[in-house]
Order: sequence, then structure tokens, then C-alpha cells
Amino acid sequence: MKKLQFDVVVAGHVCMDITPEFVTADSGKIASVFVPGKLVNIGAAELSTGGSVSNTGLALTRLGVKTGLMGKIGNDLFGDGIRSIFKNHGATDALTVVEGERTSYSFIFALPGVDRIIMHNPGANDTFGANDINYEIVSHSKLFHFGYPPLMRKMFKNGGRELIRVFKIVKTGKVLTSLDMSLPDPNSESGKVDWLTVFRKLLPFVDIAPFSAEETMFVLNRARYDELSEEAGSNEPLAFYKMSDFTYLADTLLEMGVGIVLLKCGYRGLLLKTAGSKRFQDIKLLPESWHSKTIWKNVYAVKKIVSATGAGDSAIAGFLAGLLKGLSPEQSVSAAACTGAQNLSTLDALSGIKNWDETVLLMRTMQIVKESPDPSWQYCTKDKVWFLPVGVRH
Repeated sequence: MKKLQFDVVVAGHVCMDITPEFVTADSGKIASVFVPGKLVNIGAAELSTGGSVSNTGLALTRLGVKTGLMGKIGNDLFGDGIRSIFKNHGATDALTVVEGERTSYSFIFALPGVDRIIMHNPGANDTFGANDINYEIVSHSKLFHFGYPPLMRKMFKNGGRELIRVFKIVKTGKVLTSLDMSLPDPNSESGKVDWLTVFRKLLPFVDIAPFSAEETMFVLNRARYDELSEEAGSNEPLAFYKMSDFTYLADTLLEMGVGIVLLKCGYRGLLLKTAGSKRFQDIKLLPESWHSKTIWKNVYAVKKIVSATGAGDSAIAGFLAGLLKGLSPEQSVSAAACTGAQNLSTLDALSGIKNWDETVLLMRTMQIVKESPDPSWQYCTKDKVWFLPVGVRH
């Protein structure tokens, strides 16, 4: 029997997403929609797969990267729907189907002009563990990406023991590893986990950390996270982050053992920071040009933002695709910004993503929201990124 071989295996959280379209004049106001006893007329519902496995995995497939998908579903209609959608996208799944389990699902309310509201049932994701991964398949891939452990109960229980075990096993096979987090609900069981201690044990086995700034601040400096959230009030919290906050987060992750940090800073941009040559002895897939980099990438301009569902996952897919296709760090972070921008133009997490050739063209032709991150940074016109001159620390 021929062994399955992939460039990337994406494992972790998977679910069915149901996203209704809001079409009434007052649908941009939350208070006018969620009223007890009120009937609200809505448009057609978009049925799509969600979670890191779908959002990042299928985006990688669209970008021409041979990708295997691993997750856990139930033997039910939602599970059948997930497998059908994966098949329609030409993706190969190695999903674990368990009789008696319920497939995870989400209702996503993406009101115009308002950040999305998600109601989520974790389903089979809560029982996903280290033994649900096919390490034989992973060992024949170049890169292993795991997403959303804070939404998977077994993965974060007991101090993240199962999650740490997964990455230790994968690293014994010398496969490049990548981890994507999600923001824990402070009032949930996941939000009460000592994630900082988990990170200290886990991150030495994580080569790439494409984390969001808010999620990372929640873990690394809860007091600062609360301070910024309180200062923002009902406004966008990232607007109140300073550049020193972003660099602090990236530097701390590198100190904890990560090789490559891609910090997703929402509408502000992307920060790429990489470790020195010693850490890259364990990342032989990448050339020396990846060592000791500090790069800031502005976002691309989007004419009309429809929904931010899966934008961060799409950015991760663009970055990993660029990395695997041999692009430079500067080009790879541009690919991340470009795929993230493509995602914003559609209601679901995937249909806006172009193929690789179209994405490369858009990287060159799309307008950039050029804004200096800080006076100490210099702009590279060729690569359309900002960098810190040698010897300058931020």
C-alpha cells in the first residue's frame, strides 16, 4: 500500500460552521438583533467547515501545498458534511470518525461593521488526544501544524500533557513544527489553565509560532492584557498596543524556545522575528537568510471587509506556503498579509483565497496601507516591508 505523503499535515480543531447572512437595515446593531421574542429576517446560511484544520488546511490546499487533514468527528450529519466539503476541495483527510461522538459545530454571527460573535459546541474536539494523530503519516511530511488547543479539552487538561506529548513525538521525527493558539475564554476551564507553564514546557518543541498578539499577551502577561482591554473599552484593543508590546511578545516567545515568531497584530500588521543560528540547527529546512530577522509588514488595503472569519488562519497558510515554496522571510510574511487580506472579502473563511500564482501577483500589485511602525524602523521598497537596522533594538 502506497504511503500518504504530504508537504504539511494540519491537525487539531475541526467543526461545521453555520453563518447566516444579515440583510436588514439595522442588522449592524447587536442590540437590535438579539432581542427576546423578536423575529429577525436573515439571508441564506453559509455552511462551511471551520477550525484550524479546515481554515488553514484548506487554504494551504488552495495555495497548491499538498496537505493532509487530521481531526476527530462523530458518525453524524455534521461529520459527513465535513468530509464531503473536504473532498470537494480536493483535500485528503485522515479524520478519526468515532461512533457515539458528536461532531463539533459553531454558529457564527458576522454582523456588518461589528466583530463576529461565535457560539460553539466543541463536540469530539474535547476528546481528541495524542493517540488520535497518525504519526506515520506525519513522519513523511515536511511540516506539522496543530491548531486551537485551548478549544480541545483533553489537549489542555493536566497542564497540557497531551499537547506537549504530541510535539515531543513529532520532533523526534525531525519534522518542522508549527502551533496556532486561540484566545481562551477567561471564564472557561481553558481560561483557568496555567498556559504560561504549559508554554515553558511546550515551546522548545515548537519551531514556528504564528500567534495573535492578544492571545499571546493573555498568556505571557495577563496584567498587561487586562490593562489594554480596560483601556480599549468597546474599541478595538489592538489600537492601544504599542510597538514595544508587540516586540516584547515576540522576544519572549523566542526566549522560551520558539524558532520563528509570526505575530498577527490584526489591522496593525504582522511582526516576524526569528532566532539566531543556534536554534536553526534544528530547522534544517530553511537557509541562513532566515536567521535573526526582525520584519514588520503592513496590511494590504481591502475595499470592503465582509467578515474576518478565519483571517488569521489564512495568513498562517500564506506564510507556511511561502516558507515551503522557498520564499524569503520578507516574501513569506508578505504572502501571509496577502492571504489574510483575501479572506476579508468574503463571508466564509475560504472562498476568498486565490491560487498561488494569483496570490503572488496580488502581493506585487495590491495597495499597502503604508504606515511606519516606529521612527526607528526603515522601509525596504523592494520587499515592501519595514526592518530594524543592525544594532537597533526596540
